[in-house]
Amino acid sequence: MGLSINNLANKGGYMTSKDLSIFNSLRPFSVGFDDMFDQFESMLGNGGLTMQSNYPPYNIRRTGKDKYSIEVALAGFNKKDVEVEFEDNLLTIKTKQVNKSENSNKNGEIIHKGISQRQFARSFTIADDVKVGGAELKDGLLTIACEKIVPEYKKKKLIEIK
Repeated sequence: MGLSINNLANKGGYMTSKDLSIFNSLRPFSVGFDDMFDQFESMLGNGGLTMQSNYPPYNIRRTGKDKYSIEVALAGFNKKDVEVEFEDNLLTIKTKQVNKSENSNKNGEIIHKGISQRQFARSFTIADDVKVGGAELKDGLLTIACEKIVPEYKKKKLIEIK
């Protein structure tokens, strides 16, 4: 699957204790998935998924057989305002310090501020076999490229019959 947040997004981005009990009930019947189960436990245990706001809005898009992109709407931000970090399977997009004193500029004083530039941090749990390729901010949309790396031994192959 690649991006574990992908399935959760279909349910509104929230994981319940019922979901966690399903994962725990599968643990005795699976081999080598302990890291995955531990990741789900930590996501639910620390309230990470339920505490995230809906800001900024995002899409997770499948762009190829093993390729994904995460698109985050960042109207009013430029690349100097935003930081993208990837550490320990957690991709985090967050604002750097927003300058709130920027109410006037060379184009005049802002009378109504409808384009939000509030602080935010949005995180995505990335699977071990997914490589984060890079990020681009263009026309108010931050796009982060991801690719699932399938090792040779997992790829489909034809077995010769002797």
